[in-house]
Amino acid sequence: MQTGQIAFVTPVAVPGWQRWLVFSPVARIVNFAVMMFVFTVAAHFVVGSLGWTAKEASPLQHALARLAMQLLPAILAYLVLVKLIERRRLTELSLRQLPGLGLLGLLVGASLISLVIGVLWLAGSYHVTGTNPHVDWLPAVLVVGLGAGIGEEIITRGALFRIVEEGLGTWWALAISAAFFGAAHIFNPGATLWSSAAIAIEAGILLALLYHVTRSLWACIGMHAAWNVLQGTLYGVAVSGTAADGLLVSRLTGPDWLSGGSFGAEASVAALLACSSVSVLLLIIALRRHSIVPPAWRRNAATA
Repeated sequence: MQTGQIAFVTPVAVPGWQRWLVFSPVARIVNFAVMMFVFTVAAHFVVGSLGWTAKEASPLQHALARLAMQLLPAILAYLVLVKLIERRRLTELSLRQLPGLGLLGLLVGASLISLVIGVLWLAGSYHVTGTNPHVDWLPAVLVVGLGAGIGEEIITRGALFRIVEEGLGTWWALAISAAFFGAAHIFNPGATLWSSAAIAIEAGILLALLYHVTRSLWACIGMHAAWNVLQGTLYGVAVSGTAADGLLVSRLTGPDWLSGGSFGAEASVAALLACSSVSVLLLIIALRRHSIVPPAWRRNAATA
C-alpha cells in the first residue's frame, strides 16, 4: 500500500469511548449523516424564507433553491467532519488540484458520455429530431452539473467510500459505496432494479476507483458534472430518469437493454460496457501501484 493512501487513522492515544463513538469509521459515518440531516433542515428553512421555493418564483430561483439543498448540507457536514472531528487538511478538495484533476475529470466524463451516445446512434437507438437553440442551460448546469456533481461526490466518495475504505479496505468500500449509489437512484422516474444495478456498476464503481487512484474529489466531481450536463443539456437525453431540455432534441428507441428505456442512456448496456472498461483500467493502475487498502485489522496486525 502506498504511503498517504489513507487520509485519517483512528487515534490510539485517546480514551476508548472517543475511539469508538467519535473517531471510528462507523461513528464518523453516523455523525456525518446526522449533520447532513441537521444542515438539510436548516437549508430548507433558509431557501423557503427567501421565497425561492414558492410557486411564483422564477426558474432560476427554483434552481438556486435546489442547488442550495444539494450543496450546503453536504459541504458543511463534510467540513465539520474533516476539520473538527478528523482535524486534518482537506487534501481531497485542495484547490491546487482543481485545474489539473478537475479538468481531467471533465474530459473523462465528456468523452465517456459522448462515446455512449455515439454507440447508441450507430446502433440506431439515438435519434436527433431537431435543435433547441433557446435551451435554458443555466439551471441544468447548476443543479444537474454542480449540485449533483459536488453534493453526491462529497457524500458517496468523500465520506462513504473513503471512511469505509479506512475501516474495511478498498474491496468492501467499492462494494458498499457502489450499492449505496445505485440504491440512491431507485426512486428516480423510470427507475428499475436493472437501472439501479447499472448505475451502481458503471458509475458507483468507476467514480470510487477514480477517487482511489487520484485521491481527489475534483476528478470525480468533474467527471460526474460533465457526464450529466452533456447528457442532458447537449444531447437531450434523460439524466437518471429526469427529463432533459437539451440543445439537441432527441429520442431513444429500441429495446430497453440497448436504449436504457425511460430512465435514459445510463441504463443502457452501452454505458455499462464503456464505463466498466474505464473501471478495469483504473483497477489495473491501482493493482500495479499496490494501492489497494487492506482492512484495518490486517494493517494493525502487520505493524504490531
